[in-house]
Amino acid sequence: MKGILFTELEVEIPFHDVDSMGITWHGNYLRYFELVRCKLLDKIGYGYRAMQDSGFSWPIVDVQIKYVQSSTFEQTVIVKAALVEWENRLKINYQVVDAQTGKRITKGHTIQAAVDMQTQELCFVTPEVFQQKIAHLLPQLSSNEQSE
Repeated sequence: MKGILFTELEVEIPFHDVDSMGITWHGNYLRYFELVRCKLLDKIGYGYRAMQDSGFSWPIVDVQIKYVQSSTFEQTVIVKAALVEWENRLKINYQVVDAQTGKRITKGHTIQAAVDMQTQELCFVTPEVFQQKIAHLLPQLSSNEQSE
């Protein structure tokens, strides 16, 4: 999975996330995306509390999910997130894979746009506060890519 910044987390599918056939209900994947997105934003130092404190909300304006295979009760999965765009909007790609086999179960993306909380106006350029948060990571990312 390509991107600027990555993170992942392990999830064991709980009983309350499955339907009567023991298959993960499709809507729960959005929750898994949210969990890993929060971890990714925290890694940047710009989680939802920091967003709010900076005067911007970042609603999801688009979401896409492709269900490749089912997951089931007690299955352990790895939920991965990669930041792929940040200059004008936040686009994060996701993959859910089986922890044992690595087989892809679900993939998708979300797009978030900054909204000035005072004026309720959509920002067409990522606010300076986020640009500063990501800027200190970009030199590290570039040097890590060069060393690989």
